[in-house]
Amino acid sequence: MADNRGVTYQGPGTVEVRDLDYPGLVLRDGPGVHPDNVGRECPHGAILKVLTTNICGSDQHMVRGRTTAPHGLVLGHEILGEVVETGPGVEFIKVGDVCSVPFNIACGRCRNCKEGKTGICLNVNPDRPGSAYGYVDMGGWLGGQSEFVMVPYADWNLLRFPDRDQAMEKILDLTMLSDIFPTGYHGAVSAGVTTGSTVYVAGAGPVGLAAAASAQLLGAAVVIVADLNEERLAQARSFGCETVDVSKGDPKDQIEQILGVPEVDAGVDAVGFEARGHGAGAATEAPATVLNSLMELTAAGGAIGIPGLYVTGDPGGVDDAAKRGALSLSLGTGWAKSLSFVTGQCPVMRYNRQLMQAILHDRVQIAKAVNATVISLDDAPRGYAEFDSGASRKYVIDPHGVTGKAA
Repeated sequence: MADNRGVTYQGPGTVEVRDLDYPGLVLRDGPGVHPDNVGRECPHGAILKVLTTNICGSDQHMVRGRTTAPHGLVLGHEILGEVVETGPGVEFIKVGDVCSVPFNIACGRCRNCKEGKTGICLNVNPDRPGSAYGYVDMGGWLGGQSEFVMVPYADWNLLRFPDRDQAMEKILDLTMLSDIFPTGYHGAVSAGVTTGSTVYVAGAGPVGLAAAASAQLLGAAVVIVADLNEERLAQARSFGCETVDVSKGDPKDQIEQILGVPEVDAGVDAVGFEARGHGAGAATEAPATVLNSLMELTAAGGAIGIPGLYVTGDPGGVDDAAKRGALSLSLGTGWAKSLSFVTGQCPVMRYNRQLMQAILHDRVQIAKAVNATVISLDDAPRGYAEFDSGASRKYVIDPHGVTGKAA
């Protein structure tokens, strides 16, 4: 029964809003659903009315045809919603609660979840550790760029906001808690950012901007954000970051002009596998560029956080190696400089409660930093197209018109 609508992937460059079945407390068959997950019962789940759901750069990789995502996949893993139904196994979450949904789906029962590694839960994806809503090879849990969505293990996964009115007032900031803000923060923490650090963030898309704002929150002395897109660099400057235009050559020279030395204490890769070259090569895809550059730029003994997405299968890769996620890394440089690296999904639950508190107590304005822009569900295809063209905006889909701010 079509009592729901959502954004679906219909092939490279194409997303469409389609009628969907209203979610139930069972995982039904459909595009991308792992056969072993079909029929999986979720008495521990809750159904949410989606209040806001964001378009992510990771979604864009799929929409560009750079993954093996199947046609018809319901997109969206950044979700904030109101609980409208709970399963018989849900004890603490109640109907009417307004909650953030971590993009990682986690059971709360396995060894990894108990160790706080919720990005690599062992029980929710039959293929490999880790799962997410509306994402390729992640078990087939339906995405949240829709009017309604089911969240399994609700008592464990949902972050309930303490006051509904306050949450609605700050909804554009709080919607970033599902992924982008914790992911950027994780990148900065993984890079060892602390009071007085100098930080280089590669990529001025929403995750890079969130990483930059997070570095400031952590006490960095100077945050330098690099990109090819002047509009995105201007957005970084709008909240106090220094910027580097990598189309103008090796970023080391520009960093030296800013800091007096050609290196930083901490580096963050917020670009991922669709990286481009620097200088004259800026128009050409070169997926190892950012990682190799960060190894050159980061001071010996430093660390590199890698929230940018890298995949094991890329049909559009520049060569056979890139198509299977094998990059030509100068690992010897990293070894010689004793650099540390942290990769993988951000374990959102490690950070989201603390970041919620920072938002509620006005310690950070993350929506302003990433230029949150509200659109309707029907405008989602336009949002994807504009985001893909390089617009310096974080598109927030408002399926029910609750924010009153849709453009």
